[in-house]
Amino acid sequence: MGVIEPGLRTRLENFIAEATSAKSVALLALEPLSGGAVQENWRLDVEFADGPYRGKRAWVLRATAPAGIPNSHSRAEEFALLETAHGAGVLVPKPLFLCNEKSVFGRDFFIMERLSGLAAGHRLVRDENLDGEGLLRHLGTELGHIHGIRPPPCQALGFLDLPEVSPALEAVRRLRAQIEAHPQPHPVFEWGLRWLEQHAPEAQAVVLCHRDFRTGNYLVEAGKLTGLLDWEFAGWGDPMEDVGWFCAKCWRFGANAREAGGIGSREAFYRAYEEASGLLIVPPSVHYWEVMAHLRWGVIAVQQCGRHLSGKRPSLELALTGRLVAEMELEILALIERADRGEEA
Repeated sequence: MGVIEPGLRTRLENFIAEATSAKSVALLALEPLSGGAVQENWRLDVEFADGPYRGKRAWVLRATAPAGIPNSHSRAEEFALLETAHGAGVLVPKPLFLCNEKSVFGRDFFIMERLSGLAAGHRLVRDENLDGEGLLRHLGTELGHIHGIRPPPCQALGFLDLPEVSPALEAVRRLRAQIEAHPQPHPVFEWGLRWLEQHAPEAQAVVLCHRDFRTGNYLVEAGKLTGLLDWEFAGWGDPMEDVGWFCAKCWRFGANAREAGGIGSREAFYRAYEEASGLLIVPPSVHYWEVMAHLRWGVIAVQQCGRHLSGKRPSLELALTGRLVAEMELEILALIERADRGEEA
């Protein structure tokens, strides 16, 4: 267990005591957790001698990273998204306390409950004892519940802009702006964007999209789903965007035959989603959003590598992420060719 710098310990204990109306707070552990490729997650163990949280508590402190990427929400915005999702009955960690005072931790953060389970995608897809179809049914149901959150936005989500045009064309606009802001040319991305612009589907509804709903961003314990993580990209959009992102090849962690998140069949996931959401899966639209998913992940890979190259966050993981760009380009070309031949999944 790492040593906590005394000044930081005091500042966090004082903040937690004020937030919980406790007279005595002891910070037992503060250690970085694995995962959280964009923001930082810290294991936070606290003991209370009094107050409503009396006893030991296992929490997570989620802090803004020194260098972020575009379109990632602030901690205050992500906190509001978690509050909304939790209030709607979605299986997420309960958000507890928000701190926008940088003097406490050096940057913005919030504290949430710590859920048990494994998130590592490369391990989940290789677990031979995992009931993949059962897990997919639960995941489809939870995604349906997320998509039950609709505009007009409540006051807490007022920072989310509604699409001015179709959600698909709005996504193209966002990605094009990010590509144009990068100094290096990416002609496959440009070609893919043009195809997406020309084939944009109409959304059957505008819903709250998680925008990172995938294997690796949910927790599983004893084969059961325990929580959905990482809401920093959520926004109003086409429900098929989340379905396409979840089924995209780039998030199967090598288990490509199991097209729903590397876990199992699309059928089980689709069926549970339709039952929970009241919406229909539209295969050509899902395929379209899978093209978008690989383009978006390719752009993120460029940005993640840029965070390393900038020197603000030196990281071998971020540097290696830059190597994924060519894989995304190849998959974009393959998916568009299949679509043009009428072979959508």
